[in-house]
Amino acid sequence: MPIENESPSSVWAPETDNGTVEPFWYSFSLAHKRITDGGWTRQVTSRELPVSKRMAGVEMRLIKGGVRELHWHVSSEWAFMISGSARITAVDAEARSHVSDVNAGDLWLFPGGVPHSIQGIGDDGCMFLLVFDQGDFDEFSTFLLTDFMAHTPKEVLAKNFGVPESTFDKVPKKELFIFAAEPPRPLADETREASASTGVVPQSMTFYASKMPPTKTTPGGEVRIIDNKNFPITTIAAAIVRLKPGGLRELHWHPLSDEWQYYVSGKGRMTVFEAGAKARTFDFQQGDVGYIGVSRPHYIENTGDEDLVFLEVFPISTYQDIALAEWLAHTPSRLVNEHIQVGEEMLHAIPKTKVVVDPA
Repeated sequence: MPIENESPSSVWAPETDNGTVEPFWYSFSLAHKRITDGGWTRQVTSRELPVSKRMAGVEMRLIKGGVRELHWHVSSEWAFMISGSARITAVDAEARSHVSDVNAGDLWLFPGGVPHSIQGIGDDGCMFLLVFDQGDFDEFSTFLLTDFMAHTPKEVLAKNFGVPESTFDKVPKKELFIFAAEPPRPLADETREASASTGVVPQSMTFYASKMPPTKTTPGGEVRIIDNKNFPITTIAAAIVRLKPGGLRELHWHPLSDEWQYYVSGKGRMTVFEAGAKARTFDFQQGDVGYIGVSRPHYIENTGDEDLVFLEVFPISTYQDIALAEWLAHTPSRLVNEHIQVGEEMLHAIPKTKVVVDPA
């Protein structure tokens, strides 16, 4: 069957897989795509992937000039630019502004309740991923500027702004959501206009990960870790991982929170282990989502012939993991060998520092 060809590691599982493990794979290709004249969007939430209880994700594509209209939501928004360029804006509770341009590989973080917008400015617009620290988040039910004003009486709007009621005759009767518009003015001009009187936000909402050197590089690939240590405003931690063909994201787990994954490019497979001797394996490719519950051990292996790039995202501000190799290397070797009978010589050879990515 064609769908079985998408994940042969699930259909013809490794003999080490065992028991029943809740599915932790979903593809954005299966999600409903909402299309407008300014772009499109689709989402994967706990409605599509029930195991994804603490996080949800949205793919969005904007044409050049396309706008995701001014809006806000209760949960924080973490974003990764997949391609192209975008202009983002936001205003905090002290009326301080943020206006910046982001390119492929860059990030942003909008705290919950902070109103913001996104506009495609690249020659071919832009595509990006949004991640929310709320499993049942709904991109189609956010607080929109047009909705807010359309459902406020004109006389109240007039009194609020000190202008005639007729000023609001052309306010749209329904949401714009994503729409085509004129490109923005030069960045310097819009930054100066938006920051008049109140200034800019004290902590940048943009992180230029595309210019960041890797946190760790090995023969098997590299990883960039972004959390509140280098991106102070963020409440969502992340790692951008690149595995060379045959490379392995080492056996590990995250003791602080669940992990939400997005596969940017390439092909790989992941096994997730559960307490009670249970394990299951799925294959992943571009546009797929993975989800791992807190403290569940797992690995990711590049099974393709090109680099595998994926995101690890966490609904907490600080990144932390524990590797199997680290654990064994820093536990007395006699005790470990009594458990697994591999020989103390092998245990002494395990690196004492974190590897993160193993070579083929």
